[in-house]
Amino acid sequence: MDEAEPMKKTMIRVREFDVARDLRAVEELELRCQVGLSGDQSSDDPAADHDGGAERKKRSGKKKKRGMSLYVEQIGDPFARVRHAPDHVMLVAEYGDEEEVVGVIKACTRMVSRGKKTTQSFSSSSKQFVKVACLLGLRVSPSHRRLGIATELVRRAESWCAARGAAYATMATTESNAASLALFAGRFAYAPFRRPVFLGHPVHRHRARVPRAHRVLRLPPPLAAAAYAALLPPHAAEFLPADLPALLAHKLTLGTYLAIERGGGPEDAARPPSFALVSVWDATRSLRLRVGGAPALLRASLAAARALDSHAPWLRVPSVPDIFRPFGTYLLYGLRMSGPEGPALLRSLCRHAHNVARKNPACAVLAADLGPEDPAAAVVPHWAKFSCDEDVWCIKKLGAATGGNAAGDEDEDDWTTSPPPGVLFVDPREF
Repeated sequence: MDEAEPMKKTMIRVREFDVARDLRAVEELELRCQVGLSGDQSSDDPAADHDGGAERKKRSGKKKKRGMSLYVEQIGDPFARVRHAPDHVMLVAEYGDEEEVVGVIKACTRMVSRGKKTTQSFSSSSKQFVKVACLLGLRVSPSHRRLGIATELVRRAESWCAARGAAYATMATTESNAASLALFAGRFAYAPFRRPVFLGHPVHRHRARVPRAHRVLRLPPPLAAAAYAALLPPHAAEFLPADLPALLAHKLTLGTYLAIERGGGPEDAARPPSFALVSVWDATRSLRLRVGGAPALLRASLAAARALDSHAPWLRVPSVPDIFRPFGTYLLYGLRMSGPEGPALLRSLCRHAHNVARKNPACAVLAADLGPEDPAAAVVPHWAKFSCDEDVWCIKKLGAATGGNAAGDEDEDDWTTSPPPGVLFVDPREF
């Protein structure tokens, strides 16, 4: 065994992805490694498929007794989920004399908030933002596992990010994905950090009713950025991107919407003002989801509901789209609310987002990723079959061992052990 290990490493070559040379091979690898939201159920290999970081699409919905799983397929630009970051890379692993591409991983670095209050000092310990590495999309061919390929890919990705000044590295997986946790939490000493909840709601053909007492306004990107700066300061949220204005102005952000109460009588003037805020991201162009493993009776009942809705629309049956074929989703992010009517206003914004989504035939589900302590998590409408609380975000402090300059070593406290501030910002560009 000891003599075989160096031989394995000499047969593994990790290099940067080349579009002309590697695109087809990587696409074929992704198909061979198709997994459900809880990971590759067919393998117990610690180096098997998992999402290594932010492929938050891999949430297996619930631990469904009937074996239902949510499958994800990436489409379009292979760099879609990291291209927004100034520093990003995709690494491929070749094995053997044939130089076959048998593994891939993506990584990027970005500036995000720590959810840490500033002090009067201008020392490094008062920094509101820190450079973080995000590792995601780790795949290893099923025929080449247990050869150290995943380990080498993660090691090289960490070194690449640390060399660019990342103080921490993050990845995301699911609680039931033992293979991913064994690799990252076991071999690479990542620590479980945050547990976001994924809330999904199907988009049906009928328009959702927004109360007449509520008014929905669409904010232009500069005004939306100013609103978030006032309502969501860096010290109050974790992973808030430093380039939030660019995210709000991105072509795939369909809009930022503000809900307020319409003017009422004199008694309303005495109450604190209420409002809600949400932004909508179009993820239909970068990924497709599909529900698999559903029992025949469930498939038949949902098909019958669609047929009834088609022939008798006046009944307003909220029939679920055909989720057993690939479908797209709109993501809600930046959900905020305030005042006594804040929850009702946020629900109205979710209904408005539903009405926006129903105009796109490719969108079948409206979804949001939120911290469990976020008050908005209890307000967002969702269906249990489209929701999940299995996600696990893990974090690791990068240091000299990874070849970086350990930009965070001078901090007085360690982010990996800090309590959550309450608001967890999930960047839709990395979904």
